[in-house]
Amino acid sequence: MSSFTKSQSEAIRHVDGPLLVLAGPGSGKTTVVTKRVQYLVQDCSISPSSILVITFTKAAATEMKERFTRLMEQQAQPPGGYGNVSFGTFHAVFFNILKLSYGFTVANIITEETRRQYLKESVDRMKLEIDDENEFLTGIAGEISLIKNERVELEHYFSKNCSEEVFRKIYEGYEERKKRARLIDFDDMLVYTWELLSQRKDILSAWQKKYQYILVDEFQDINRLQYDILRLLAEPENNLFIVGDDDQSIYRFRGARPEIMLNFRKDYPQSGQVLLNDNFRSTTQIVEAAGRVIARNKTRFPKNIIARGGDGALVRSLEFPDQQQECTYILREIQNWQARGGLLRQVAVIYRTNTQPRVVIQKLMEYNLPFRVRDQVPNLFQHWIARDLFCYMRLAMGSGLRKDLLPVLNRPKRYLSRECLNDERISWEYMLNFYKDKRYVCDRIERLQYDLKMMSRMGPFAAINYIRHVIGYEEYLKEYAGFRRMNVEDLLEVLSDLQESAREYHTYEEWFIYIEKYTEEMEQLKKRQQEVKDGVHLTTMHSSKGLEYEKVFILDAAEGITPYKKAVLEPDLEEERRMFYVAMTRAKKELTICWTKKVGSHEKKPSRFLEEMQEEV
Repeated sequence: MSSFTKSQSEAIRHVDGPLLVLAGPGSGKTTVVTKRVQYLVQDCSISPSSILVITFTKAAATEMKERFTRLMEQQAQPPGGYGNVSFGTFHAVFFNILKLSYGFTVANIITEETRRQYLKESVDRMKLEIDDENEFLTGIAGEISLIKNERVELEHYFSKNCSEEVFRKIYEGYEERKKRARLIDFDDMLVYTWELLSQRKDILSAWQKKYQYILVDEFQDINRLQYDILRLLAEPENNLFIVGDDDQSIYRFRGARPEIMLNFRKDYPQSGQVLLNDNFRSTTQIVEAAGRVIARNKTRFPKNIIARGGDGALVRSLEFPDQQQECTYILREIQNWQARGGLLRQVAVIYRTNTQPRVVIQKLMEYNLPFRVRDQVPNLFQHWIARDLFCYMRLAMGSGLRKDLLPVLNRPKRYLSRECLNDERISWEYMLNFYKDKRYVCDRIERLQYDLKMMSRMGPFAAINYIRHVIGYEEYLKEYAGFRRMNVEDLLEVLSDLQESAREYHTYEEWFIYIEKYTEEMEQLKKRQQEVKDGVHLTTMHSSKGLEYEKVFILDAAEGITPYKKAVLEPDLEEERRMFYVAMTRAKKELTICWTKKVGSHEKKPSRFLEEMQEEV
């Protein structure tokens, strides 16, 4: 134990009863978990088969198992070996329980594709017109997951994506379809395990005897249902060894509840607590700057993190007039890093949302620097709003095709039905004749013809402005946002981004050529990602968790971006601060935080986190 700190040794040597281990960034928590398992088996003669290590990802479970195996390779093996320690995710562990009780197999687990298909069938049955179908289905799937994990009654749930009536019908249709096919989703695994262990005391008792020592990694990400099952399994000895960092809890949108960790010692008054407060990853400057930011959160365990990474460069906070200049600076800095012998894979550009890195990706391509993107970057030009604009533009360019008019027929409302389009080609004469008894509809058809004629004389930038304000597309977006319970500002921002991208093009043809080229480049980029061995890492704050880099740039640290504009309530703001803290603590040697006065057409102010970084609480 001489190579461990006092607090690490204390955690590793803990045997019986509950223990809360607060593990700050870079504090060696994975080592502590695996060494503790080794200590239990080797020094305390505890049977490997009675130890359960739970992680949140399959990759983390695999890494833990591999580390433990390497630790034990040098040791004399007892009969049966050490390989019987169970390492797995919550879902893997709970599915194993269900498999033995109900005879489920992998074939009973619904695939993501089938799950989406069942949800879509419910939407189609209701004849809902959903423009952003992918986003809608993802949102509904997330809400179904939340209901199950929080054990909320369906009739008491208020949907974020549509009306309660619509949501309930989709939910019930999905559950019924799933039941008929005898399939379960990942959330059912938790619900069924909870029901089984709550109702069958004999089965619960068998699993309690099986797993007498339970270790949980990344405990700050646990949800209510996972915790309730865990508490059942741990009884009566309550040998629960939980490791995590409340300051790195960034998954509330998935149901993670950091307050569970904060209240752990209330649930287990006999629990001990150990703080792993040595950061072996980062320099003093990075640790102290990050510490000043996170100290602003009120709902947290107070910590004094000590930097063991030595002295280093000051954390830089830089202001730029616009994103072009911000990204040009970052690219030159990366080139300088490379010229000094640094590897590109040691550099990361971290951002709040996956729509942000468009400009930096363009610059990396321009500078011919290889890079890897951890999250899929959505193509702005494949957004449904972009598709609507393209329809209007093609019509203005002279397209007479029904497929170009149909999507925008009632965007905004013109009271037109698809029956008035009787052929593959548009007949304005037929349309007017179809509505000859409804003068107010004919007026709208004639107005649309006039608008398209006006647009035929414009460039794409002016045309988008005309579609927005004269044709009335913004009013349509406001209505749609109301139906979808979305923030209309998000849709208007997409519209503004599209308009801004068209600014320098004089004709529709020029803009369409640029869009086609950009889309091809993005497709090529996706294909080449696996081939990049040494490239700059581009990642969201969420996906950066658990990673570390020599040199880190945080992109667009401005109000409305980080903290994100939707974060209004205090718990949301505290989560945004935790995300920023996670991003900062990925850096080992150098950290540069950038913000721009202008993002697209929007004026910006520096993030409050930049000011907090400078000031002691």
